[in-house]
Amino acid sequence: MILDNLSLPIAIDLGTSNTLAAVPGKGVIFEEPTVVARLKKKPGVMPKPLAFGKKAKAMIGRQPEIMEIINPLRRGVIADFDAAVDFLSYLLRIVGELPSRWPRLLRPKAVIGVPSGITAVEKRAVRAVALGAGIGRVFLVEEPMAAAVGIGLVVNKPAGNLLIDIGGGTTEIAVISLGGIVLHRCLKIGGNNLDELLVNFFRLKYGLLVGLPTAEKVKIKIGSVLPLKKNSIKQISVRGRDLETGLPKTIIVGEEEVREALSPIIQEISLNLTELLEEVPPEITTDISKRGIVLTGGCSQLKGMEQMIARETKMPAWAVDYPFEAVVRGGVKLLENEKLLQALMVIKT
Repeated sequence: MILDNLSLPIAIDLGTSNTLAAVPGKGVIFEEPTVVARLKKKPGVMPKPLAFGKKAKAMIGRQPEIMEIINPLRRGVIADFDAAVDFLSYLLRIVGELPSRWPRLLRPKAVIGVPSGITAVEKRAVRAVALGAGIGRVFLVEEPMAAAVGIGLVVNKPAGNLLIDIGGGTTEIAVISLGGIVLHRCLKIGGNNLDELLVNFFRLKYGLLVGLPTAEKVKIKIGSVLPLKKNSIKQISVRGRDLETGLPKTIIVGEEEVREALSPIIQEISLNLTELLEEVPPEITTDISKRGIVLTGGCSQLKGMEQMIARETKMPAWAVDYPFEAVVRGGVKLLENEKLLQALMVIKT
C-alpha cells in the first residue's frame, strides 16, 4: 500500500487517432491526438521531436520540407517506436505535473489498453514503448474488456455482453462473459479509413484534392449511416485544390453523397457483426437480446449508427454516454480493483 502511494497510477488508452490518460480520483487529465511532429531522420542522428498532440496535428499539410508529421500507431499497433516513446514521454510529463500528497519516488505504474486482435510481438512492442518512456510497471488489458469495465458491464459473471468499439484505426467486436472474450473480431478499419474514403470521393467525383483534416471535419459535420433528421445540417461547403487547374476550388456536398462514400466501411462492420452473431452460443444470444449491443469508441457517434446496428441485427443497440473515454475509465477502475486487474491483464511487468 505504501509503495502504491510512492508510484503514480495511470490508465492509458493509447489509440491510433487519440490518446487519453486518467488518474484515480482525478478523472481524465490528458486527451490529445496521437501525433508527433519532428525533424526528418538523418543517418546517425536521432530525430528531434518538435510538437505533440494538438499542436502537431495542426501542422499536418503545412509542415516545411525538413519536418515530418508522424502517427506513432497505425491500425492499433506501434508503427514508429521512437515516435511512440517520445509521445508517451510527453504524456507522462503532463500527468506528472499533477499535485500529490506523497512524493513520487517510484516510476509510474500503468494500465494500457491494447486491441484484442494483436499478436504477442505487437503486445511486447507496446510494453517496450511504455518501459522506454519511463513507466515502471505495465499492465496490458484488451480494449473490449477495459471498455466493458469502464461502462459498468458485469464482466466476471455468467452473463453475455456484446460490445462494439469503433476507434480511429480498429473496430473491435467482442462477446464477453465470465471475465473473458468468448468470440471477437478485430477489424483493421476505423475512423481514419472513413476519412480516406472521403478524400478519394472528393478526388474522383469532383476533381478536388483535400487533406485528411478536411475530410475528418466533413465526416463529423454531416457524416451519417442513415438519413439525417429534418433539423440536421444537410450540406456543407468543402474547399480544396482543383486537380485540373491547380487553383483553389469550393464545392457544396450533401449528406447523401457523404453517406454513400462512407458506406463500404459501414457495410464491412455490419457484415462482420452479423457473421459473428451466427457463431454466438444460444444462451449468450439470449443475454445479448436482453441487454442490447453496446457501442463505444469515437465513431460510434456517427449519426444513425445505433439504429443501423439495431436494424441489421434485430436486437436493441445503444451508445454509451462517453464513448471516447470508455477504455480509459475502465483502466482507472482496474487500478482501483487489483483482483479484477490480475484476472483481466494479458501482460504484467
